[in-house]
Amino acid sequence: MSNPHTELTPDFRRGWDAALLAARHWHESQAKQALIEAKRSRFPKSLERDAVVHQRSAEMIAILSRDDV
Repeated sequence: MSNPHTELTPDFRRGWDAALLAARHWHESQAKQALIEAKRSRFPKSLERDAVVHQRSAEMIAILSRDDV
């Protein structure tokens, strides 16, 4: 009998994929928003750094797999 805590069910896989996609989209939108705010700001450097962090996070999320759980 398999342990339900270690078994990767189809529902888990769909949920994992959906969660990664949602997190990636969120980071991408935060990066875009930070860049827009940086263009309007008198002090854009910190906002530009925030945008880079969010963009890198979105890129890293794309390479995660179900086996990383």
